[in-house]
Formats: sequence, structure tokens, C-alpha cells
Amino acid sequence: MSAFEWASLAELRTRTSAKWRRYGEEVLPLWVAEMDARLAPAVREALEGALARGDTGYPWGTGYAEAYRGFARERWGWAGPGLASVAIVPDVMHGVGEALALLGGPGDPVVVTPPVYPPFFATAARAQRPVLEAPLDPRGRIDPATLEAALARAAATSPRAVLLLSNPHNPTGTVPSRAELARVAALARAHGVTVVSDEIHSPLVLSGARFTPYLSLEGTEDALAVASASKGWNLAGLKAALLLAGPAAAAGLARLPESVAHGAGHLAAIAHGAAFAAGGPWLDELLVALEQNRRLLGELVAERLPGVGYLAPEGTYLAWLDCAALGLADPGGFFLERARVALSPGSDFGTGGSAAVRLNFATSPAILTEAIERMVGALARRR
Repeated sequence: MSAFEWASLAELRTRTSAKWRRYGEEVLPLWVAEMDARLAPAVREALEGALARGDTGYPWGTGYAEAYRGFARERWGWAGPGLASVAIVPDVMHGVGEALALLGGPGDPVVVTPPVYPPFFATAARAQRPVLEAPLDPRGRIDPATLEAALARAAATSPRAVLLLSNPHNPTGTVPSRAELARVAALARAHGVTVVSDEIHSPLVLSGARFTPYLSLEGTEDALAVASASKGWNLAGLKAALLLAGPAAAAGLARLPESVAHGAGHLAAIAHGAAFAAGGPWLDELLVALEQNRRLLGELVAERLPGVGYLAPEGTYLAWLDCAALGLADPGGFFLERARVALSPGSDFGTGGSAAVRLNFATSPAILTEAIERMVGALARRR
């Protein structure tokens, strides 16, 4: 049932998703967080079964939430919140937006830890909530002193401030330790700031690190988290996620508009539930392949791009490359134009990103190697 495989370049060129259609066929796309894997058999079988039954109506039931809780228990030793403390939402960022609406309104600040996922800024802007930044330290980790200063400013502005976490962190691939998250929880509690934890990359933790669900910590009773099988099993086009509430926040889920649950797709919920319930063996093989690519990327950068800074990610399939030493005004634009390699420009990720790019290494070793060689060639021609 596992049968993990990378798709060939010829097969990938037939895909019609954003990753493979935004740029021309001469570009290698290592930008948006889509994987180049073939679909997990457990997910494909669940979808095929639903289609055979004509089971294409409105979403219903707790199967998705129950599958997530089972996965959390098996992988992290955490039972997860009770079913009454879980709501289905269309996707993770929609869930973040609904969380912000439950916890405050226009003018209430949102603290983020940049460089961080660009939709954090856009979602806060749509909610008319100002963003306060607490930049990560040079190792890509949360800096307690910097975070505390930002939380204090936020709390002084409004009693309904929110700290929006990326756990594991996108784009750095850092996986906060339990001790680090406990420190975050203590600081948030001390300043009266509510935490919303984006845990979409939680299945994708590599060797050397361990994922800690934020709601599993003491002192997180008023917090919210958002989870999904989207990144772990490449299901971004199948919209369904879970909004998880701590005990003191669970009653707030009743205030979610009914239309929120209807925004999730029934087929999507079936697919995500199947991933969490039966996709573990496939995921384990994926993690081995990602670790091999993490190692390969580290070797290629060290040998072929020695001026580029690279900290091996602990989770996700995203690498944050510091290109400051290359002297490029726009590294992402340079590599797209000159190397025909599409990367995510670091400037989109807030403070600390202007000289960096984010590279998605969830692809075959051949494509990853070709992309780096193209980047090396473009730099050589510039000289």
C-alpha cells in the first residue's frame, strides 16, 4: 500500500496545477509547496471508491477528525482535542482567518516570526489587523527576548492580540523543540496574548527533530491550532483542514458561520482522512526520500554554491538559502531569468528575507541536481 515514487519530469509536465503551469516548460519549478510525488495509494483508493459510489455530496461526519486524532496518538503520543473541540474548515489559511475573527477584530495586532509564510501577512491584512514582527535568530529559531518584546508591544496595544506561529516553521524548516514551545506558551500567557499555531507541515519532520503539537503543552488551554494532510500527502488541491481548540477556546467554535464547514469539499475530507488513517507507510517512505534530498542539497550547495548560506531543515521539504554573499539585488528574479529555475523570493517572507530564496526539494534527485547546476551556470555566466 505504500509504493512511494517520485514522478518523472515528463509526467510532471502534464500536470495542470500552479507549480507546473505558472512558468514555461523550460523552467524547473522549485517554488510553491507542491510535491513531485505520485499520489499515495491509500488516498487514491479512497477517492476512487467515493467516485464509484457517486459520493460527491456535502461533507458530513467526524471521520477526518477521528483519523487525525489517531495519527496524532500514533506519531506524537497525543490524543488531540475531543471531537467537540474540532471544526472542519476549507484550508489551513482559511482556518487561520477564522481563528483571527474569533479572537479579535480590526486593530488588534498579530505577532509573527519572520521570515515566515507570506499568507500570514495577507490574512492579517484582510482582517485589518496590524502585524508586529519578532524576527527569528540567525539559526532560524525563535528568539525569546525578541518575541517577548513584540508580545509586550502587542499586549500594550490590545488585550486581544494574537501570536501566529508556524510549527514547523516555513520557510526555514526549523522544528521548535518542546522546551522552546513551552517558553513561547509561558511568554504568551504572561502577556495575555492568544496563540494560533499553523501545523500544516507537522507530518513532515525529519530525523534529528520531533514535532510537538502546541495544544499538547500546559498553559495552552485558550490556544487554537490548524492542521491538515495537505502538505504531508500533497493534497493542496483538495480543500479541507481542521481547526483545533484548547479547552478554554472550544466554545468559540460554535460561533463559526455554517458556511465555513460547507467550504470544505467532501472528497477532500475523504482524502485527508484516508491519508491520516492509512497513509502512514507511504509517508514513512516519503520521509526517507526527503532526508536523502536534504543531504543531497547540502552537498550540492557546499560543493557548487559555496557562497550560499544553508542550514539543513529539520522538517518540511523547504530549504532557506541565504544568497547575500552573491551580491544579487533580487536572487529569485535572477535565478528565474538567468537559470530558468523558479524559487520563492525571500522578500515575500518579511524581515530577513530580502537576500534569500526558498527552495522546494520535494522532487526527484535528478531534477534537484539539474536545478542547482543551472543556478551554478547562471552565476558563472554573470562573472
